[in-house]
Amino acid sequence: MVIVGYWLLAVFGGIGFDDDAGGTETAGVTGFLGGLGLGGVPAAVTVSLLVVIAWFVSLVGGVLFSGVPALTGVLAAALVCAWAGTRLIVLPLRRAARGDRAPSRADFVGRTCVVRTGRVGGDFGQAEVTAADGSSALVQVRQTGDDVFDAGSTALIFAYDSAGEFFWVMPYDAELDPDRPL
Repeated sequence: MVIVGYWLLAVFGGIGFDDDAGGTETAGVTGFLGGLGLGGVPAAVTVSLLVVIAWFVSLVGGVLFSGVPALTGVLAAALVCAWAGTRLIVLPLRRAARGDRAPSRADFVGRTCVVRTGRVGGDFGQAEVTAADGSSALVQVRQTGDDVFDAGSTALIFAYDSAGEFFWVMPYDAELDPDRPL
């Protein structure tokens, strides 16, 4: 009843829903659940599954067995079954919760681009950048120094200015790239 009541309140907006599917493990309940192998989905989902499975196993065990020693074993079995059952359910949910993250402009930071305009200055410039999936985009770029960027030169995107909706670039020298093939 408590779990059903909680989820009804969550669905109808009475309670905030903590979405931890993004994978950032924090201290507290989420970190504890992650340590048990139950992280990667919202903590509310995991705790609800644990409670429901433990309740069901203890209910069945209480009907089948009687006496204090047997009930102690039933409670221990309920905890183990709750952990194992929740883990089995959370594994596919974790994969579904990760899903495909929506691409953002921040994905271009750290990538190289090819200048497509005659110059790049503090107020003007465009470059073509290739995303991880192979698609390309023409983006607005700016620089802070006096470096010369001609059309066709390569630059490194090092920041994104969300207010101006452009990328900051700097000169890029392929010889200095630590990932270049030798």
